[in-house]
Amino acid sequence: MKKILLAFDGTAFSEGTFSFIRQLNERQPILAVAVFVPQVSFASLWSYGAAAGGPDFIPLLEQSEADQVQENIYRFETLCTQHNIRHSVHKHFYDFALPELKEESRFADLLVLSSEKFYQQWGTDETAGFLRDVVHAAECPVVIVPEHFVFPGKNILAYDGSASSVYAIKQFAYLFPELLANKSLLVYLKEDTESAIPAQRQISELAGAHFPNLEQIGLRMAPRKEFSQWVAENDDAILVCGAFGRSIVSQLFRKSFVSDVIEVHKLPVFIAHK
Repeated sequence: MKKILLAFDGTAFSEGTFSFIRQLNERQPILAVAVFVPQVSFASLWSYGAAAGGPDFIPLLEQSEADQVQENIYRFETLCTQHNIRHSVHKHFYDFALPELKEESRFADLLVLSSEKFYQQWGTDETAGFLRDVVHAAECPVVIVPEHFVFPGKNILAYDGSASSVYAIKQFAYLFPELLANKSLLVYLKEDTESAIPAQRQISELAGAHFPNLEQIGLRMAPRKEFSQWVAENDDAILVCGAFGRSIVSQLFRKSFVSDVIEVHKLPVFIAHK
């Protein structure tokens, strides 16, 4: 059983996030722990309490917003009961900020967030920055889920030879044994025609040990321009990638990548970093 932490915008319930964990639970039982963060808190969620001497509280909600948060908590609990999902809710949302969510993620196997609800609240620039901050601060892997998607029947394993990309592939394999039998594409991104796949024997052995239906693909393309177009042809997939460092994959996790792959092409993205 996996413990999955769900971070909701308290005033905008994410059907996509719940759909993702519901379908996971159908394959293997989970424990879903929900955190409902008020909308007034989201824009500065990761800065509150982060800097020395910074504020350690979130401004109080208007009563109408507090009522909406309570309605969404009730909806979550009702849906979990209907679908036989073991669950709990973090209800102390008035003073919930970075330290609390970071600590919650330390004791979770996975953090799941909706991408589109954040896009609806702000523009792409703000959302891309927010999502990067989430991945950086979280102490467990993260799945970013659009509101409408096809539950993964394919795994796209983005590999660039970095330790981060290998770590993400291993974490995905450990967390999602129920998805390992899916068709899996080990994708090596390169911008030139000469470079070989780094440590090809080792990554082939590792990925082959976990993913029985594995195919290796070398893509020669300008990743920030063309990769999202290629991903769009695999709309029944989940993209697995590492984050940070100076790798090609880390370059993808920027405004254009977040906008094109997550917002436009409706693809769940699994991201893990040490």
